[in-house]
Amino acid sequence: ADTGSLIWGYHLLQRPGEPPLDKGLIPWLGHVLEFRRDTFKFLERMRQKHGDVFTVQLGGFYFTFLQDPFSFGAFVKESREKLDFNSFAEQLVYRVFGYKAVENDHHVLHNASNKHLKGEGLEVMTQAMMSNLQNLMLHSVGSATDQSPWKEDGLFMYSYNIVFRAGFLALFGNVPHKSEGGEEKAKEKDRTHSETLFYEFRKYDQLFPNLAYGVLPPKQKWEADRLQSYFWDAVSVQNMKAKDNISRWVWDMQQAKEEVGMDESMINKYMFVLLWASQGNTGPSSFGPSLLLSPRLPQTYAAHFQIKPKNQTFYSDHKNLRCLRIAKRLNIRQPKWALFLSRLNFILSCRPGTKNVKTDPLLAWLLPCVSMCPGRFFATNELKQFVFLMLVYFEFELKNPNEEIPEIDFRRWGFGSMQPIRDVQFRYRLRF
Repeated sequence: ADTGSLIWGYHLLQRPGEPPLDKGLIPWLGHVLEFRRDTFKFLERMRQKHGDVFTVQLGGFYFTFLQDPFSFGAFVKESREKLDFNSFAEQLVYRVFGYKAVENDHHVLHNASNKHLKGEGLEVMTQAMMSNLQNLMLHSVGSATDQSPWKEDGLFMYSYNIVFRAGFLALFGNVPHKSEGGEEKAKEKDRTHSETLFYEFRKYDQLFPNLAYGVLPPKQKWEADRLQSYFWDAVSVQNMKAKDNISRWVWDMQQAKEEVGMDESMINKYMFVLLWASQGNTGPSSFGPSLLLSPRLPQTYAAHFQIKPKNQTFYSDHKNLRCLRIAKRLNIRQPKWALFLSRLNFILSCRPGTKNVKTDPLLAWLLPCVSMCPGRFFATNELKQFVFLMLVYFEFELKNPNEEIPEIDFRRWGFGSMQPIRDVQFRYRLRF
């Protein structure tokens, strides 16, 4: 499948040596409407028209797409000055969060993340995450004498919900026990408040791509403004001061802003940035491990390979898929599949993405993820802890054992972790 890379720039006219420039027919908007409608088809049309490298206008910005993954090596060797993302990020953050960046923002965030989301700081965060996961997932353990009844939900929404809420509580704190008259009532309020916050966040997340491109219709723009105000208050400095167990990561970032004389209302907006940056990708990423650990899913794909006695050849531009057969160290979601795939007859052959057909959706959720985000260790631990509790404390299975794995939602390309175009229904219950 084609792989894209985005580069942003100010230039309005194609200069010698630059890739083809396609502004589209609509002033300022350019191709943004078609791009948002079906990103995959748009990029394929542009590739056929201009080749693997081209620049297009999208909502007032100019993006250069590099679609041949075998060209990435030469590209990323360029100096950081030529690949600086900060200018674009500052404008994007102001548009979608209302926050005006100040000097050294990225440096301060990086230092705080290295201090509190790695090493000893990571141990503290991991303990806080486990405590909040247990409150959300296991609060009813032992409350009934009979076996727990089966509950039904969408696997994506359930996973996203739990991981987001636990991460939010671990970072932004818990309701004090004294304010509610006891520990159990305080934990119940944490569950209720985080549930409300998640569904509001989900609404905002669905508006996010169009908001970033500046193409929200009036009614949705009004809703986005309402949601922004909601989150500025929900994670405000004043609300945090009323919480217990606030992470040092959040406290340090707040204090750094106060030390440079930033207005409290702007700090509130920055806290919203931190919430989205820390949980906007981790929650959706939990869908992959949950889906691939579902007991019936491997059998769904077994017949696809086993009905033919001869080896079948599958093509991909992702050479790292071979690690499922040869690597000695696998991530949390790969060992089960490595064992399962070892019983099947197929050959994996690598070739450039431009020569391949559309990727099987299985590979989209199976591919190992590589990130240099300073919070990646905490995010990985969040997912591991969630999967651990699901496996130990719950029975769960897909409602439809022959469920087709959903395609990814290409409309979200360029905005963090991919999400499925539809949910997968499953049922679950506590083991005891």
